[in-house]
Amino acid sequence: MSGTRKKFNIHSRGTQDRLFCFILLLPAIILCITFIIIPIIDSVWMSFTDYKIANLTQGIPGKWNNFANYTRLWDSGKLQSAAGITIFFVFVTVLLTFIVSMTLALILNTKIVGARFLRSIMMIPWVIPTVIAGLLWAWIYANPYGLLQYLVSIFSGGKITGFGILNNQSTALWGIIIAALWKQIPLMALLLLSGMQSIPDDMLEAAKIDGANYINCLFRIIIPHMKSVIAVTVSMCIIENFKQYPLFATLTNGGPAGATTTFAVLSYDEAFVNFNYGSGAAVTTIWLLMMIVVVFIFNKIFKQEEA
Repeated sequence: MSGTRKKFNIHSRGTQDRLFCFILLLPAIILCITFIIIPIIDSVWMSFTDYKIANLTQGIPGKWNNFANYTRLWDSGKLQSAAGITIFFVFVTVLLTFIVSMTLALILNTKIVGARFLRSIMMIPWVIPTVIAGLLWAWIYANPYGLLQYLVSIFSGGKITGFGILNNQSTALWGIIIAALWKQIPLMALLLLSGMQSIPDDMLEAAKIDGANYINCLFRIIIPHMKSVIAVTVSMCIIENFKQYPLFATLTNGGPAGATTTFAVLSYDEAFVNFNYGSGAAVTTIWLLMMIVVVFIFNKIFKQEEA
């Protein structure tokens, strides 16, 4: 034999270091398994049963019904509708959040007066609890006595009244998107700003000396050096918007006429309004799979472009 297999030695320095790291990670691993992995497995199992409130109160396990919950949701059209609304909401919100946040980060990265003050007050929308933010925007959108209706009435000379953005099927989702942007832009802007400030000034100065303008510096230096930060922040934003429920609950609760019924709203309605936990779990399972697929595709495309 050309070589001998190394024996496992628990007393070696490398093995002890790995064992020490594992011991430090063990509490987090146990918590992750207990509060994330096991509930996900339980939810997936429940989606293939007829588990209802009677099963919960009487302690009786639900009967296995294969794909009955999935086929019922598909045949009713609720699943397709919720999927379309969720994807549209996530795509538009993430895209606009990134564009506005990147613009704000570029502005704050310049030597403007009051930059520190702006960074401080920018965080106010983010630190406000989402439910409170939803109630605030519900007051802004309220018809006929909300702030938006008041401003529209002033600028239109009283000609436009009854401007209920949340009462219209074509505008309700956009009203929630605006509220989500207001809530999410500050954090992403500051994360992108931290990525920009990690770029050496010498690199930008050298590019300017070579004749590069601001647009060249942005697309050839700033963005390429921020790709890891962009990947993390956008992935976080995708996940945040996929699981967005408080804004929908406080602003429209899925209405009007199902125009804002996302996976989050549909899952809640099936489980806690119709008391059909099996159907609610089925929605949650598809919701989780779609979120994983979208995040995976985004990171795959991003890594290919980076390579």
